[in-house]
Amino acid sequence: MALTSVGIGSGLDIGGIVTALVNAESAAKIAKFDVSEGTITSQISGIGSLKSTMSAFNDKLAALMDADTFGSQKVAVSTKDYLSATVDETAVSGSYQVKVEQLAQSQKVGSTVVADKASTIGEGSLTIAVGSNDSFNISVAATDTLTEIMNKINSSDGNDDVTATIINGELGPQLVLGSKTTGLDNTITVTAADTDGNTGLADTFVMTEITAAQDAVLYIDGVKVVSTSNDIEEGITGVTLKLTAADIDETTTLTVSRDTAKTKTAIEGFVTAYNAVMTTIQSLTSYDADTEQAGILQGDSLPRSIQSQMRNMLSSQYNTSDGNKMLANLGITTTTSGLLEIDSDKLTESIADDTGAIAEMFNTEDTGLASKMSSLMDGYVKTGGIMDSRDSSLDEQLSRLDDSREQLNTRMEAYSTRLYAQYNAMDLVVANLNSTSEDIQSRLDSLPGVVNDNN
Repeated sequence: MALTSVGIGSGLDIGGIVTALVNAESAAKIAKFDVSEGTITSQISGIGSLKSTMSAFNDKLAALMDADTFGSQKVAVSTKDYLSATVDETAVSGSYQVKVEQLAQSQKVGSTVVADKASTIGEGSLTIAVGSNDSFNISVAATDTLTEIMNKINSSDGNDDVTATIINGELGPQLVLGSKTTGLDNTITVTAADTDGNTGLADTFVMTEITAAQDAVLYIDGVKVVSTSNDIEEGITGVTLKLTAADIDETTTLTVSRDTAKTKTAIEGFVTAYNAVMTTIQSLTSYDADTEQAGILQGDSLPRSIQSQMRNMLSSQYNTSDGNKMLANLGITTTTSGLLEIDSDKLTESIADDTGAIAEMFNTEDTGLASKMSSLMDGYVKTGGIMDSRDSSLDEQLSRLDDSREQLNTRMEAYSTRLYAQYNAMDLVVANLNSTSEDIQSRLDSLPGVVNDNN
């Protein structure tokens, strides 16, 4: 490190002089680097903001490419006391009157009451089946209690159909088996076989019905429907009913209709997201003459190209089975500022009257508006797309800028070292001259007849 103190010989502030000279040499370059770095950082931020709004727009396009957005049905029930309902795309619009006479229920059977659930029952085996399903076997050891038999039934690998539990009734504990499946076809059979010469197991597992199995019974527009389950999938085309209560004297009105709200919501979301992209582009590329402030991407061809392509797609006509269609046919028009606005009443009317043309206009593969827009957006926002390439280019510019800063720092350090060497050498010369001068003066002062001014 070069000497930085005040010059010993000259009395000059060498450190201050060197610092001032180095700063004078580097200040303009550092200022230029700072401006460039600020510009590049702002551009990265601008590209990120644009990419974000375009990605959000692309998400809205996905809804317009989904057939369910346009062809879906909805269902409503006049009361939720007896049933609920869901629909799929095959459901037919209409109104249905539903009465639920009885719910499907599963059978429960109970063993003979025993004195103590901790007492042994007897050695043997149990064969259990539900309806026409395969039976499974339980081996009962001489030491097994009612509790252990219950656990063996529930943990059996072959048991998919029954649940065993112990109920402690007024007369004592008994093992209760319940079918996991409702309906008359799913009754429980239990066969007990003793192997110890006694009849304890067979006597205990003489099963008595506690709850009878029954099918669900309902009437749809007067037509009787019987089901082993409370989930009725084929009573009405495309409609699944879930029965929850029964009262033959009560009628539930079920109405199936087109879900036009879903279509309108998707189109409104598309318009809002499109406007967000356009507003972002305008903000990034505008110039305010009053403040003389330019957008951070003002003059950049990328956002202008995106804007131009999107506007061209919006103004185009799209072929449908009902003739050529464009957004204006749905009540969607472009304002003088380049944004979209919706005539809500006209859009609602267009959707209500539509026979499939709106769906074709948006989601026809490769040629529909949403399909083409999505392909355009993907090219920009996907991983490795145009936006990522621009980000990489800007990152490389920042990296090169950092390299330039390091190079400048290296040059300035060398320059500073050189200046210190020069000024220190000068200071040494001055110091030597001062020393010589003082020595000469001392000699002169010592000569005979010379009067010292200090005296």
